[in-house]
Amino acid sequence: MRRTYMFRYLFGNASRGNTAGPVVHRHDDFERASEENLSTFEVETDSHGHHYAVRKSELWKEEV
Repeated sequence: MRRTYMFRYLFGNASRGNTAGPVVHRHDDFERASEENLSTFEVETDSHGHHYAVRKSELWKEEV
């Protein structure tokens, strides 16, 4: 119990904030760059149900 009181003293009560509200997620520069990079991929599924990523620029090569 003593550790619980110590943590409460350091971090405050666990019931802080609105737990019913949505989580606010802020995007930083690294995350924006990651999303731009991932947007160049398309997820494909083969006949066995396996998922894999293919670059969108290479999709037209498969169709030709």
